[in-house]
Amino acid sequence: MKEFIIEENEAGQRFDKYLAKLLREAPKSFFYKMLRKKNITLNGKKATGNEKLLKGDTIKLFLSDETFDKFAGSSQAARAYCELDIVYEDPDIIIINKPAGMLSQPAYDGEPSLVEYLTGYLLKKGDLTEEQLKTFRPSVCNRLDRNTSGMVCAGKSLAGLQFLSRIFHDRTLHKYYICLTKGKIEKPDHIRGYLHKDKKTNKVIVSRQEFKDSLPIETKYCPLGSNGKITLLEVELITGRTHQIRAHLAGIGYPLLGDTKYGDSEFNKQYIRHGVRHQLLHAYRLVIPETDQTFVAPAPELFCKIIKEENLEEAYHENLERNMGLRKMIIIVVVIVTLVNSVVLINAKIPSESMEKTIMTGDRIFGFRLAYGLNLDFFGHEISKK
Repeated sequence: MKEFIIEENEAGQRFDKYLAKLLREAPKSFFYKMLRKKNITLNGKKATGNEKLLKGDTIKLFLSDETFDKFAGSSQAARAYCELDIVYEDPDIIIINKPAGMLSQPAYDGEPSLVEYLTGYLLKKGDLTEEQLKTFRPSVCNRLDRNTSGMVCAGKSLAGLQFLSRIFHDRTLHKYYICLTKGKIEKPDHIRGYLHKDKKTNKVIVSRQEFKDSLPIETKYCPLGSNGKITLLEVELITGRTHQIRAHLAGIGYPLLGDTKYGDSEFNKQYIRHGVRHQLLHAYRLVIPETDQTFVAPAPELFCKIIKEENLEEAYHENLERNMGLRKMIIIVVVIVTLVNSVVLINAKIPSESMEKTIMTGDRIFGFRLAYGLNLDFFGHEISKK
């Protein structure tokens, strides 16, 4: 018999999903059968697998060591090590500035991806243990193409993964990119269309009209500056389809500089001597209205080099400073409001009937916390003569 106690990082998920991670090699039919026969129990009772696990729950598996080892598998969670550019980190989520050339998710050829580097980082830091890896794997929640740089969000805990998955699914997180495009774009636009991916060629087809197996796409863009030959563009991704920005902009006549798949090969050749061998597209800003958070990741060195050579450096820095300034302003406002609410003002709801006729249950009162110490009311008037 094996016993497992649910920890905080495992709580909140369905029982059958937990078992699928614990017994990775077992078919679902196996642990449903074991649940029916009470060979797997939850808190000493028969379970169906639909239960939501809570911290402290006890799971018992009445299986032989051979059966458990067979279905648990012996494969160790893949990990790799490199220096990661961390934009933001808390106990549940982490935002990483991914360099161009790194995969976001594991590939079939075994090349390390950001997921393996994240696992290695958390193990080395002590935020994750080998034991926890048996039932939880940190993962990224948005994917960037290999040669697209910028911010990738990942969950360090189950709660973090669930939060990120929800805001990406609900589109309450706003994603902004900067890129360099061929041609001069003079005004902002909100473009719509339809996209279909050809899996054989790993390319997408974009059309203004709906066609078979196509998916709707929406892209907003705003020019930040142009020298007539190249435009520095900010793009907001409304939908997040494969190669959406690259194919959508190319479809309206503004291919990305360096894009070997959807770009202008003759135009790209002019920049090979500068070291441009992939699309200059960077996920540089994330806004989460729900938590009043804005994150900014400056563009990589090559991107900045081309911006400077094309005399677009001023437009880039003005935009970056504007967004960094907005981020600082939001932080300052949150700090001030928190301090005022906890140190200066009292905001309380009357919980009982003890003061009724004067103050009714449910009434809300506001007070000045510093009144007795300063002998002044909120407007600076003396309360009583000493």
